[in-house]
Amino acid sequence: MRSDARQESFNSPSIIGNILRRLHLDIPLLLGVLLICSLSFVILYSASGQKIAVLIRHGTHLGLALLVMTVLAHVNPRRFQSFSLALFCVCVLLLFAVTVMGQIGKGAQRWLDLGVFRFQPSELTKLSAPMMVAWYLAEHPLPPKARHVLAAGGLLALPVLLIAKQPDLGTALLVASSGAAVLFFAGLSWWYMLGAAALLASLTPVLWHFMREYQRNRVLTFINPEADPMGAGYHIIQSKIAIGSGGINGKGWLGSSQAELDFLPESSTDFIFAVFAEEFGLFGCLGLLFLYLLVISRCFYIAVQAQDTYSRLLAGSLSFTLFVYVFVNIGMVIGVLPVVGVPLPLVSYGGTSMVTLMSGFGILMSIHTHRKLLPV
Repeated sequence: MRSDARQESFNSPSIIGNILRRLHLDIPLLLGVLLICSLSFVILYSASGQKIAVLIRHGTHLGLALLVMTVLAHVNPRRFQSFSLALFCVCVLLLFAVTVMGQIGKGAQRWLDLGVFRFQPSELTKLSAPMMVAWYLAEHPLPPKARHVLAAGGLLALPVLLIAKQPDLGTALLVASSGAAVLFFAGLSWWYMLGAAALLASLTPVLWHFMREYQRNRVLTFINPEADPMGAGYHIIQSKIAIGSGGINGKGWLGSSQAELDFLPESSTDFIFAVFAEEFGLFGCLGLLFLYLLVISRCFYIAVQAQDTYSRLLAGSLSFTLFVYVFVNIGMVIGVLPVVGVPLPLVSYGGTSMVTLMSGFGILMSIHTHRKLLPV
């Protein structure tokens, strides 16, 4: 009897539940994320020209990102709410610092060099902006009134304009969309949304006037990439060639001629999906999209299960932002959206973007695992 009791105690589901609660990691979300990250090593090895050094750096970035995710998962969501304002102010100051002493690379001034490492403050702003808007709206009745919507828009405008000035129009639009998602999940009236869309459409000529030459070329290239096949249209044309040559089943791992012969620019970062499509074909792309669907669905499930306004708004925004990243990257690679320099989440090479994404997952796990289980 004593042996049976000991065995029953060992196999008790409560033991596993206690371990999971102590780790504060959401297992379904973690498994989905790790599966996509595992695929990233496979495709990055091919896209980088089979360079082990790139995989080592990618693994280092991933290890750091997972550590940050685990740490943030242990933080109570109330703490996130309490320092949302401070984090937002720090990000705005860092963005101002970029305009003064930021490093210039590829014609853009986006990085701060801290000696030990350099990073893009705009990546951190992808988290602080929705946290700030969620913090502000959580203090007022929902759905938000007109003055609260205007105030939230004013809060978003400052970092968005600073990021656009770097220039980084793609990230500026992503930050704006993350904040707008908070307003949407707060119950913003459709009339406000339609009015904002109409206003933005009417300001298109003004926006065109302030756009840089390369940004205008990207828009014109999106409309007709064949107009400059060896210049502005080269990226998207080579990307389409890679995707089309992959066919249904693909050419097999390490079979991407576009990446191997260096025809496809940015094959390890923004256009890594084209390499994946050439090697694994339509079925492989559908499999990757299915993994993204599982992860995004789990994120939205966590948002629905959140038990306070701030957590629900923030989780909804982070979930929607991940969807936007995937949609925009794949859309620009296949030619249905302009090229805006957005990496493919969890797959593209890049340290700052990986840490930012994992930080968002850590916040989502914190929101889910710190719930108070209410009696039925």
